[in-house]
Amino acid sequence: MTSSEESPSFRLAYVPGVTPSKWVRIWNERLPEVPLTLVAVSAAEAFDVLRGDSADAGFVRLPVDRTDLSAIPLYTETTVVVVPKDHVVAAADEVSTEDLADEIVLHPLDDTLVWERLPGRPAIERPATTADAIELVAAGVGVLVVPQSLARLHHRRDLTYRPLSDAPESRVALSWPQDETTELVEQFIGIVRGRTVNSSRNSPPAQTQAPAQPKRKHPATGGAQRKPAAGKSAGKPTGKGPRSGSGGPKGSKHGKPRRRG
Repeated sequence: MTSSEESPSFRLAYVPGVTPSKWVRIWNERLPEVPLTLVAVSAAEAFDVLRGDSADAGFVRLPVDRTDLSAIPLYTETTVVVVPKDHVVAAADEVSTEDLADEIVLHPLDDTLVWERLPGRPAIERPATTADAIELVAAGVGVLVVPQSLARLHHRRDLTYRPLSDAPESRVALSWPQDETTELVEQFIGIVRGRTVNSSRNSPPAQTQAPAQPKRKHPATGGAQRKPAAGKSAGKPTGKGPRSGSGGPKGSKHGKPRRRG
């Protein structure tokens, strides 16, 4: 028996903006004997981590190369523009890319959005990371377009963000190597998909469970349940019994003797 078989574990990678705590909590409740290790990775290196066997599965951003990786799309994020709190954009509930035509829109090297055409005016130099771009926004150099989770991740008190209606969206997916769909990976897929602990993949088949016993029918409410009153037979009532001292047929009397005339 190998060491991995003796001490199983599960390594879960996740990219910035994804919060895996809910799924980790459920894992720990269902499989307390299998420790789960979180591996924080950048969006760019996530796929190499999965292919290099440094993680069993991971939360990544689409698109995913389906040649050797499997993926289950989970949700789509709202795209927002991050601006200083005193920026004119902050006065609106929602903006479009046309509203950014005169703005310097920062485009970091780790941008997760797939653009056909970048909005606004380009900066002289591309920031290395989203975190660097956030610092530049705070310094008044430009604005930044990112998925909403990244805006929350890099939240600052002097910055705010607004939805960008016509920008590309970012989709988050669970991915893993196709040739490594292990039992533990299947367990985590079930958790992410919301399967209960008693679902078909997590519990014995229904036919292996003892069949429920049929409920015993109670007698119908009626004469069969009613006990006969004391002194009465269970059949047809017989009426009143004869008076004391009268045992003969009706009309015969045993009173005083008749007087002879």
